[in-house]
Amino acid sequence: MTGNEQQEEFLLGVEQSVTGRAWVRRPAEYRIIQAIAQQHDLPEIVARVVAGRGIDLEHAATFLTPTLREALPNPSRFKDMDKACARVAEAIEQGQKIAVFGDYDVDGATSSALLKRFFAALSQELIIYIPDRIKEGYGPSAKALLELKSRGVDLVITVDCGIVSFAPLQAAQEAGLDVIVIDHHQAEPRLPDAVAVVNPNRIDEDEGYGQLAAVGVTFIFAVGINRLLRQKNWYADQNMDPPDLMKLLDLVALGTICDVVPLVGVNRALVAQGLKVMANRGNAGI
Repeated sequence: MTGNEQQEEFLLGVEQSVTGRAWVRRPAEYRIIQAIAQQHDLPEIVARVVAGRGIDLEHAATFLTPTLREALPNPSRFKDMDKACARVAEAIEQGQKIAVFGDYDVDGATSSALLKRFFAALSQELIIYIPDRIKEGYGPSAKALLELKSRGVDLVITVDCGIVSFAPLQAAQEAGLDVIVIDHHQAEPRLPDAVAVVNPNRIDEDEGYGQLAAVGVTFIFAVGINRLLRQKNWYADQNMDPPDLMKLLDLVALGTICDVVPLVGVNRALVAQGLKVMANRGNAGI
């Protein structure tokens, strides 16, 4: 290899970093790099990065300018999603008390905040319970769920947790407390006792959305609830306009980025649109 060829292999001509490591370009076919650069009017270095990530010309447009119209899945594609939405709609119609049990990390916090804002737009009260990381640990405990039951809660929605909380959810079921699990962590063959378990990483899920963060699953859950309430003419009966769910995407972007999930597919579309919402600075908490 000549000196010029060796120089070409280094990214931006940097032969060695401060720590002594070479910055080497990912391999990519030059014809694909050229095609992406020409079709999308990109500098060659940007087209090279895109191609180096395995994106071909056919998929470059959706990678560079992702849209929810194309990427967001129908909520009904997720197992138990329709059951989960139906139970929430029933609780709203009957005036039942609903609580959210969220994880204490950013993904869990944004999932909880998303549902809080969504329910507030419906003029519905929602109790938020975030466990103490030190005193209570991760996930719902029987003590916490039964405490919510004692406060008159009829339905608990766990977000970013609950998929392996077998004993606590069994205790909740025995106490007459309904639970919906919204999670994304890897499931076991056995599922917890719940009205519905929505998780793209269930063993029996095969739709290909396992890279979603919990806040992404929660957003799709809100889309499903909103759709069902429209179908039931609930908004018309309440003399209320349906909420603009796009305003919740700043929370989705924050949770998705902080959970360090791959920014591909629907995740990429959620983050791209969410950052635009965030730029409007409509959420004082962000």
